[in-house]
Amino acid sequence: MNCTYTGTLSHLVTSIAEDRDICSSGGYISAFPKIMMTPWKSDYIKIIVCGKGCFEINVDGEDYNVNAGETAFVNDNASMSVVSCSDDVTVNILMFLPSAIKDILGNTVMVMRVYNTMNPTPCHIWKTGEEDMIVMYGILLHKAEAERNMPFVADESKLLLTSFTYRLCSLFSKRLAQSDKSNDRKTEIFSRLLQLVSEYYNKERSVTFYADKLCLSPKYLSSLVKTQCGYTVQELVFKALIRRSIFLMNNTSLTISEISNELNFPNVSSYGTFFKKHTGLSPRNYRNAVKLKIQP
Repeated sequence: MNCTYTGTLSHLVTSIAEDRDICSSGGYISAFPKIMMTPWKSDYIKIIVCGKGCFEINVDGEDYNVNAGETAFVNDNASMSVVSCSDDVTVNILMFLPSAIKDILGNTVMVMRVYNTMNPTPCHIWKTGEEDMIVMYGILLHKAEAERNMPFVADESKLLLTSFTYRLCSLFSKRLAQSDKSNDRKTEIFSRLLQLVSEYYNKERSVTFYADKLCLSPKYLSSLVKTQCGYTVQELVFKALIRRSIFLMNNTSLTISEISNELNFPNVSSYGTFFKKHTGLSPRNYRNAVKLKIQP
């Protein structure tokens, strides 16, 4: 693993203090921000690559040791603190808010719970074999954040973060596939469901369809999904529809009628009723709010 990428602690500290969507050290640094040295609960997903030495963190009351060549993945909303670290430690820190790319995810319900595949434990430590890749994404996101006032950089940053999120999905999916634990069966089914929803959400909206695809009973699938993420199967489909709707409204010139047709609603009226129920605004009012740069 290449540990020569040098980052900046001061930029990371500033990013955290300003509550930016993305906070990156932009390479390896030799100390942690002070805020991370005491119990800290935030909405950030925290990814820490250990380049040299070792460190210990406490996540939701449990201690984890991280050695050189390993990566710590800490869930959003988990309380984390750095307990100790070796004198020669170097770490690459990348943190981001899942909400930062909510308008660009489109139909990716699967990405909504990378985050779920990281459960049920709030922290995972393992040597992914792609630590250099994680660091390089951090460097690119750091550079984009540093130049965020330049034209097009905000969009570039979102696309980078979206790409990185997909990569995380791949890493966790591969890890899941290599695991032989019986308890992972439910997570495997859930991940497969999310893939199916991403593929069929705009055409198929019934629990029965997805249960048949998975060779399960609708009742069993409904119960499993509820325990895995707190949503019903239909709610996952609806979330995919809303995300895709928002993406199309924000990033295309399609009319409301054309969006309704693309998402296979019987008519514009039913689409408008659906959209307003889930966002609080009609499609037209939502689009107008976006044009006026008003957060709906």
